[in-house]
Amino acid sequence: MNKIIPSDYNAFLKTIKSEIQTARVKAARVVNKELIHLYWKIGELIVKKQEELGWGKSVVEKLSKDIRSEFAGVNGFSARNLWDMKRLYEQYHSISNLRQLVAEIPWGHNLVILNKVQDATERKYYIETTIKNGWSRNVLLNQIKAKAYERHMKIKKTHNFEKTLPAHLAEQANETLKDGYMLDFLGITEPVLERELENRMIEKIRDVIMEFGHGFTFMGSQYKVEANKKEYFIDLMFYHRKLKCLVAVDLKTGEFKPEYAGKMNFYLNILDDYIREKDENPSIGIILCAEKDNFIVEYSLRSLEKPVGVSEYYLTKKLPVKFRNKLPSPELLKEKLLERDDSE
Repeated sequence: MNKIIPSDYNAFLKTIKSEIQTARVKAARVVNKELIHLYWKIGELIVKKQEELGWGKSVVEKLSKDIRSEFAGVNGFSARNLWDMKRLYEQYHSISNLRQLVAEIPWGHNLVILNKVQDATERKYYIETTIKNGWSRNVLLNQIKAKAYERHMKIKKTHNFEKTLPAHLAEQANETLKDGYMLDFLGITEPVLERELENRMIEKIRDVIMEFGHGFTFMGSQYKVEANKKEYFIDLMFYHRKLKCLVAVDLKTGEFKPEYAGKMNFYLNILDDYIREKDENPSIGIILCAEKDNFIVEYSLRSLEKPVGVSEYYLTKKLPVKFRNKLPSPELLKEKLLERDDSE
């Protein structure tokens, strides 16, 4: 005979599952940290032996062979990996803040940064952002290729957060906003309408959220807001967990125009009065456009009462790989056209 399951059992189960998942994540972090510390120590020992005794390539190769023989079935001790451990130590041992950070990300992530990034400050950015956003190795690689550091740190962002938000919230919002968003994963190679851009972003919403950054939760497209018996539709609506606010995104496939700021200000007023919960912070707007003139943006945002940021998006300028060998060359096209003219 089945016993009646208590009404709060599902909530209890959810709590237990959450505790198990949290413990697993913590355990994985501890294991990773110990592994990186081990690799660091091995790299340090190799460097010191090379300095003291002039050990070369053959000794490291023998070391790799002996370790793998002693610890059969344990991966990570190939000669190449031992040299990478040496390189990790050499690159970071004199930079105290990086010494601490490298143990917070997996070994594969560390190798990507070592191989693709040379500047110490830039390396620090990618390590910290990987930790913050939980980037996979592929996402990290794509962010480096897309020059996320230059776009996020070196380019002046255009917003009015410091004038419309409390100081602590303005700083967090500034860190969240990017001056440019790389949307090459949409596969768009020619001009499209705003609705087509929106549809592509929805199809790739996971990638969009990864590009936007940690904390964004997608709420919907053409998000309907009702006020005073009228309906208004916002292109993309997100919620940001860290900022604890609604984030409205307006998509524009052309250059930024001053009237876009007024429209977004209107949307944010409606959201704050009709949608925002009492314990949530003021809603934020992002106008995502193909181009922007910072002078025009600055003057358009200057008198707004609501927090609005304006960013550009970047699409691929290259033909997708799968089509590159399937289209005729310009020379062949010219030849065929001449043949056609001759036949006529």
